[in-house]
Amino acid sequence: MKFNVFRRADPVAPEVKASATGPVIAWAGGARPAWTPRDTVSLTRAGFTGNPVGFRAVKLIAEAAAALPLVCQDAERRYDSHPVLALIGRPNVAQGRAELFEALYGQILLTGNGYLEAVGGEGGLPLELHVLRSDRVHLVPGADGWPVAYDYAVGGRKHRFDMTGVAPPICHIKSFHPQDDHYGLSPMQAAATAVDVHNAASRWSKALLDNAARPSGAIVYRGSDGQGTLTEDQYARLQDEMIAYHQGAANAGRPMLLEGGLDWKPMGFSPSDMEFQETKEAAAREIAVAFGVPPMLLGIPGDATYANYQEANRAFYRLTVLPLVAKVTGALADFLVRFSGAPVDLGPDLDRVPALAVEREAQWRRITAAGFLTEDEKRALLGLPPRPEGA
Repeated sequence: MKFNVFRRADPVAPEVKASATGPVIAWAGGARPAWTPRDTVSLTRAGFTGNPVGFRAVKLIAEAAAALPLVCQDAERRYDSHPVLALIGRPNVAQGRAELFEALYGQILLTGNGYLEAVGGEGGLPLELHVLRSDRVHLVPGADGWPVAYDYAVGGRKHRFDMTGVAPPICHIKSFHPQDDHYGLSPMQAAATAVDVHNAASRWSKALLDNAARPSGAIVYRGSDGQGTLTEDQYARLQDEMIAYHQGAANAGRPMLLEGGLDWKPMGFSPSDMEFQETKEAAAREIAVAFGVPPMLLGIPGDATYANYQEANRAFYRLTVLPLVAKVTGALADFLVRFSGAPVDLGPDLDRVPALAVEREAQWRRITAAGFLTEDEKRALLGLPPRPEGA
């Protein structure tokens, strides 16, 4: 029997997953340029803790969204006090409402996913709500592709939350992702390239300053015999020294020690000629755009989209903050209904948002003056429930 030593081995059968449509993500990259890994931890470190624009954009959205006053109402009335309002007003012993929602919005902005854990409350509303770190949560899909459990891993230990009960313990809020059925796409992932450019420009500028900001150039060799040719050993040595001591952002502008007929001819661009500042500002604007924050609010120059700061702030609330709050509070209300059984609606109180005061005042005046509308129709247009009978 003959064997072909050059024949490829039979492929190993792939591992069978519980869901055929489970997320399969493969990352590929070349040696140059060097990009930040697109995992959650690396992106958070590079784009939030290591980048001032990403940090401020996330903080601005999360703090503004967490500070919005909320209203709780059903089909009949709006509540000044309600068990749902009491729960989110003091979700756990360590956090208040603003702290909980800031953490939840921050997780969604940084990772595309937000996880709320409901603790206790058998037969009624949960006793506490906790935000889980998204990088520690893993979705377990069932045979039909829907999640049947969530695994939370930390410190070598893993806890599984069963989602097959009537009242599931985890509320998963995710951003839209066109290529993933289980996890959301975060603005940080969309802004990852701009974050790398901004960080690289900062490191390059810092390295140039540390090395006296000397420009690049060319090394010209003129031998004693007038010939401008290096031997193979000389050329290899020079090339190795250039790579080891003068290549990369860390060695930018580092002075050279020339010998043996070598001459330095400046021919590169200075930092001002290369417009590093403009490059950083363009990258900063791209980061702000990915998060939906007008660059004017972040102090980024060169942005003339809005006539003034007030218009930029109004657009920020209208286009970024309010849609995020409406999505999260709507998902939270649906989640809590499974515990209490009493349907209620949660949402931002638009009449108490200072940035929208002019718009809301005009809307109230316009609807109030519409004599062809009934009172209930006017209340519905203003987001209010019908007037209770006898009131």
